[in-house]
Amino acid sequence: MENYSVSSEAVEEAFVGSFFLDNKLAQECSVQPEQLSSPNLRKLYTVIQSLTKKGQPIDFVTVLDEMGQEQLGSIGGMTYIVQLPGRVPSIDHYHAYKEDVRSHDKRRKALAFLEEFQMKAIDGDIEQVVSEGIQQLMALEDSRPNDEDSGEISTSLIELYGEGECDLGDIPGCSTGFTKLDRLTGGFQESDLTIIGARPSVGKTAFALNLALHHAVQDVSVIFSLEMSKKQLLKRAACICEEISSVKLRNPFRYFSDDDWSRYTNALRRIASSQLHIFDKAGMDVNYIYSEVRKLRKRYGEQARLLVMIDYLQLIDGHIKHKGSRQAEISEISRCLKKLARDLNVSVIALSQLSRGVEARQDKRPMLSDLRESGQIEQDADTIAFLYRDDYYCKDSNQPNSATVRLGRLSWSLRRNMGSLLITVE
Repeated sequence: MENYSVSSEAVEEAFVGSFFLDNKLAQECSVQPEQLSSPNLRKLYTVIQSLTKKGQPIDFVTVLDEMGQEQLGSIGGMTYIVQLPGRVPSIDHYHAYKEDVRSHDKRRKALAFLEEFQMKAIDGDIEQVVSEGIQQLMALEDSRPNDEDSGEISTSLIELYGEGECDLGDIPGCSTGFTKLDRLTGGFQESDLTIIGARPSVGKTAFALNLALHHAVQDVSVIFSLEMSKKQLLKRAACICEEISSVKLRNPFRYFSDDDWSRYTNALRRIASSQLHIFDKAGMDVNYIYSEVRKLRKRYGEQARLLVMIDYLQLIDGHIKHKGSRQAEISEISRCLKKLARDLNVSVIALSQLSRGVEARQDKRPMLSDLRESGQIEQDADTIAFLYRDDYYCKDSNQPNSATVRLGRLSWSLRRNMGSLLITVE
């Protein structure tokens, strides 16, 4: 540890000393004072940043004027500052010094985290400790220097041109399997958060499972089920694949005919050959979802299109700091799901319950205000769709077992077999 401290201070002296040799370096540097371990160099670097913001040169005179005699004395006086430029082996190695400063800072944070984690794990709630620990480690791993992005657009323009030479097919995003819906949306796009809202028992899970199965044939679908078990979902998936009666599937041994067994076998074979993943752990939080999606992204590579389905948003466990305020919990969950979509370049579809307010209206068709804790969800979502069934409210409806997808001001009548609910696109 002693050698590490000496090495860290030497690197920081070379880093700060470089600014006296070349003032322009300070204008492009995003290293923060708190990333330096030496209190004296931290104070000096803060002054250098202040001078840079004011557009003033960095030299011994301006530093003394900005810092003041008293503060200057607290860091070792003018003698210490005058010696710093001489401790820079080569100004050409400035970028190496800068990266070493960041590396030492990250190492210190990792060591501090391990110490804190060990103390919390002894007496704290281990589930909460592990959850927070994963979040902190991901934040530490994913931290990126801000000054690496210069705002240049030439690379992105080249990539755009290259993408234009590739045939993305009729649907550039993740296909829904519904022609009209795909035609309007282009499929569910990567990095987008889509919310599908409906009242209970309208068909959210059936619709979402249908989307996931369709996508899993060509690419990767991931379902995080907080309401139903993995076996329950697979039973419903089998019903969808081969139009098997869900009533018969309750006891296949007693009710299945030879044809039913044949179709059931084919359904299970089709599901097994797809790239479908289902997580049904109770009490999932966003950290768990992020971690599992991240593993799958690494497993399948950046070229794979991942469709992430969450059933459903209001069942995700929120952070303990928001206990007592469900609206704050849902707001943070919504923001984190959008961040997940962008960070890992996946399409996230989150099902959402609607409030009972829709029941009090004469027109039962859902609208944005019906989303529970809708304020933040509306801001974070790129697309919001609603499912509506007329026979849910009117027993004598002329559209039995038929649902409508409402997207903005447009709607489609869906009739595709989804187990007990018949939904298709006309």
